Amino acid sequence: MPQGGTSQATFTTGEGTLSGSGGWSGWSGSHGEGGPGERGGSGRRGRPHEPGRSSRRLTRRLVQLYAGLVLYGASAALQVRAGLGLDPWDVFHQGVSEHSGLSIGVVSIIVGAVVLLLWVPLRQCPGLGTVSNVVVVGLAMDATLAVVPAPHGLGLQVPLLAASIVLNGIATGLYISARFGPGPRDGLMTGLHRRTGRSIRLVRTGIEVSVLATGFVLGGSVGVGTVAYALAIGPLSQLFLRVFAISLPDGPRSLVVAHGGPAEDAILPR
Repeated sequence: MPQGGTSQATFTTGEGTLSGSGGWSGWSGSHGEGGPGERGGSGRRGRPHEPGRSSRRLTRRLVQLYAGLVLYGASAALQVRAGLGLDPWDVFHQGVSEHSGLSIGVVSIIVGAVVLLLWVPLRQCPGLGTVSNVVVVGLAMDATLAVVPAPHGLGLQVPLLAASIVLNGIATGLYISARFGPGPRDGLMTGLHRRTGRSIRLVRTGIEVSVLATGFVLGGSVGVGTVAYALAIGPLSQLFLRVFAISLPDGPRSLVVAHGGPAEDAILPR
C-alpha cells in the first residue's frame, strides 16, 4: 500500500480500532467478544442486555463469518481459473503448490497455520474467525477448483476475473463485519506493526511484496489480475464493509469508515 495520503480511514470493530496511521487498539473481551461499554476503553455504558436480540445478532455474525470465508475461498479459486494473475499471497501459494505437489488449498492451510504460529512471539490473540480462516478458505478453494473448469479465451477469462474480485470484496465485507478476529496473515501484519513501530502500510507492503516476489520465482501466476486485485479490493472492501456492518448493543455499527477515505489499511481475511 502507498505511504502517506491526506485521508484517514478509521475502522471500528468489536476488537478495537484501526486507523490509517496506527494499529489495533482497545481490545476487549475474549476472541473479539467485547461486551457493551467495553469497546476501545471508551467507558460508555451499553444498553440493557436483551438475550433474544443478542442471540439473533450472534447467529447473524456466525453466518456472516462462515459465508464470508467460503466465498473468499471460492473467489480465490475463480481468480486461479481466470488465469490472469493472482493476489500476492495466492501467487506464493500457487508457487509452493507447483513445487510440492500439494493442492493450492492445502498449501494455503499449511501457510496459514505456520503464520498463526508466528503470532506467539508477537503476542497476538487469535479469534474464532482467525482459526476458522486457516481451514475454511483453503477447503473452499479446492472444492471450487474441483467443479469449475478453466475458461478458454479472454472473452471468458476477463469476466471471470472481474467476478472473482467483486466476490472477494463481498466475502471480505461479510467476514470482517462478523468481528471474530482478523485472518492469520493480517494478524501477522498488525503484530509486526506493534512490535516494530512501523506503519501498517509499510509493514503490509513489505510482507506482500516479499510473498509476491517469492511466489513469482517459484512459478506463481503474476499478471493483470494481480494489478486489478490490488487496485479494486480496497474500494470494494470499503463498500461491502458498510453493507454488511452489524449494529452493536450500544448503537454504532460493527465497522465504520469514519472519514470516507480509501480502505488501504482494512484488515482483510487472508
